[in-house]
Amino acid sequence: MISFPLVRRWGRSAARHRVGLTAMLLAVVLAPQTLWASADDSVAAIKERGILRHLGIPYANFVTGAGDGMDVELMQGFARWLGVDYEYVQTDWSRAIGDLTGKEVKSIGDDVQIVGDVPIKGDIIANGMTVIPWREKVVAFAEPTFPTQVWLMSRADTAVSPIQPTNNLVDDIVQTKSVLAGKSLLGKLDTCLDPALYDMERTGAKISLFDGTLNELAPALLANESEFTLLDVPDALVALQKWPGEIKVIGPVSEPQDMAPAFRPEDKGLRNAFNTYLAELRADGSFDALTLKYYPFVVEYFPDFLSAQN
Repeated sequence: MISFPLVRRWGRSAARHRVGLTAMLLAVVLAPQTLWASADDSVAAIKERGILRHLGIPYANFVTGAGDGMDVELMQGFARWLGVDYEYVQTDWSRAIGDLTGKEVKSIGDDVQIVGDVPIKGDIIANGMTVIPWREKVVAFAEPTFPTQVWLMSRADTAVSPIQPTNNLVDDIVQTKSVLAGKSLLGKLDTCLDPALYDMERTGAKISLFDGTLNELAPALLANESEFTLLDVPDALVALQKWPGEIKVIGPVSEPQDMAPAFRPEDKGLRNAFNTYLAELRADGSFDALTLKYYPFVVEYFPDFLSAQN
């Protein structure tokens, strides 16, 4: 079991949302429609169209590429809850925000630049999208649906050993980064695995930006394309299960983070409607069941995640 401070800190992160979730649950009981019906016309527009368009990217067990996944089922259920049909619209990390907002964007560290207009193709992005500062400037995230963190990974046969965790996450991150001087490191632009988000250039690593998909990062590591790679928790857990004994976690390079569906900032009604739907799933246990269906090992690494949501 991985025992970095992320496990304990997820409980604290979830606690920050607990008050809001409790209020949401109470509001669902007292006045379910007032949470979203009058916020704007985004829900009415989808009902008139009769289709909820789910923007997704095949990634980990959120969108498998085989017609299912945690976020696929979550969005299918949301469409039924709204009383409309469901449509999956595949995108990629470089186009997803443009496909949602109609604005092509370029991330620059924690900042973002709008570089042009593009057609809108969907209503919600949901594929294990991490809440990071630059994205919060161009989309509005729903309540969190999964915990995450960015880890440094290597092949199991590398001479570098996993760090010895301390009770201080900052120290653990420093310790993890210290192994990278002169080593090759893979990251992925336009995602939470962009090395620039975590000051990785200061480590002295030889950084390469991966051209393939996030699902191909672990195989690239195993194929000796790099000595190390960045992976976030869901993808790392899938890789550890898929290639047992061939890949290992060196340590964390980020604070704990949240994953959540993303909406256009102006679509407050639709986002509030989803939060109401999500609160109902958490209240009746459906969310726990869905999470464990696709990530049965999540409680081994985040023991407080599911219970903290209720």
